[in-house]
Amino acid sequence: MKKFLLFLEVLLFSFAISMLTNAQDRYQANWESLKKYQTPEWFRDAKFGIFIHWGVYSVPAFGSEWYPRQMYQKDSKEFKHHIETYGPQDKFGYKDFIPLFKAEKFDPAKWVDLFKKAGAKYVVPVAEHHDGFSMYKTALSKWNAFEMGPKRDVIGELATEIRKQGLIFGLSSHRIEHWFFMNGGRKFNSDVQDPQYFDLYGPAREENETPSPEYMNDWLLRNTELVNNYQPQLFWFDWWIEQPAMDPYRKSFASFYYNKGQEWNKGVVINYKNISFPDEAAVLDVERGKLAGIRKLPWQTDDAIGNNSWGYAAGNTFKTAQYVITNLADIVSKNGNLLLNIGPRSDGTITNDETETLLGTGKWLDINGEAIYGTRPWKIFGEGPTESSSGSFADQKNPFTAQDIRFTVKGDILYAITLGVPSSNTIIKSLGTLSNNGVISSIELIGSKEKVSWTQQPDALVVKPSKAYPSENAVAYKIVFKK
Repeated sequence: MKKFLLFLEVLLFSFAISMLTNAQDRYQANWESLKKYQTPEWFRDAKFGIFIHWGVYSVPAFGSEWYPRQMYQKDSKEFKHHIETYGPQDKFGYKDFIPLFKAEKFDPAKWVDLFKKAGAKYVVPVAEHHDGFSMYKTALSKWNAFEMGPKRDVIGELATEIRKQGLIFGLSSHRIEHWFFMNGGRKFNSDVQDPQYFDLYGPAREENETPSPEYMNDWLLRNTELVNNYQPQLFWFDWWIEQPAMDPYRKSFASFYYNKGQEWNKGVVINYKNISFPDEAAVLDVERGKLAGIRKLPWQTDDAIGNNSWGYAAGNTFKTAQYVITNLADIVSKNGNLLLNIGPRSDGTITNDETETLLGTGKWLDINGEAIYGTRPWKIFGEGPTESSSGSFADQKNPFTAQDIRFTVKGDILYAITLGVPSSNTIIKSLGTLSNNGVISSIELIGSKEKVSWTQQPDALVVKPSKAYPSENAVAYKIVFKK
């Protein structure tokens, strides 16, 4: 009996220690605790994801996804277009587009199949954009896609299909910007001033006004509802959450979400812009731009195939597969991921231009994916004559060439990616025998059985051009060093 009681005491003590350890391991709502966050390996390995801007703004399909704001700005082209096309804003407001947003051809399985063919490893649909219309079933607003418009839980359907096809599900919230987004409608006779629509258009305050505690609490409630109902492994935030008043709300959400990730036993990611989070506490996102060099911590670019709009809009122009591929290689060489956006039409179909770019990217990744997925940065990100763009809203104006090289590593293997198809010798100065980077034992051209002809000279590695390259946008070499 004494032995049993002793065993019971030891068991209870062990349980108490375990509970204490678990409590200590849980994230607290302070930066000291949140800086202990570690980016999950799935995100570091994935490298490439799909962003989806789809909402009511795809119905007018004019200008950009900021149509709901611009249609109430009296000096804008959208304001003029709206009156000429639909009538004055007190007779036909943004709310009146909702019944026209039918999504009659929306097929989640078809979408996700395309994303898989594109080579994406995670998918991030917009749960709510600045317009205040939720693309999911929510208890916090009647203005949502489950009760109006498509009358479908778009986020829920996508989450199910994304997981079914083996990809990682994430989502984004742009809710905080709704604080000021519709404020133009308060300055003239429009439906924004109609009290019966305040729950859609409000608060419609000025951008320089601090959000009210009630509004910030609502932001927090909506985000926790999304986490609880859909369990996203990535939660993407736009820029305006950096408001100083949002500091306790950001910390509260991050601790809640990271603890949920532990509860699910899944690594989770928060994407932020600018200075919303300390570097260590979440994953930095750079909009339509890149970093100049290798960042020690993982980061991400969010970019759109569409050059002028994230959502579907008439007259939009589009990036080519070559642009996406070469910039993906540039980003990955610097420890980043690429989250590439598409903007479907209001009926749920994806444009031919975006489909072509996605399939072209996937075709290249089918061959060269081993030089991208699961890799890490090398000592340097690359070399070559073309300067890489740097910073937010900095598209790569000067196209990369075959003389531009980007490096990635996986274990003992070095990959050298030429950001174009070589027609002459590829000269890699960083890999000469005098560079102290190692003596090369073998080189393979990924996707080809052709023997590579090369010489490692004191000042450079020289690789002769191939008779037939396996891909038409960029080329990847697999390099092994002597041990």
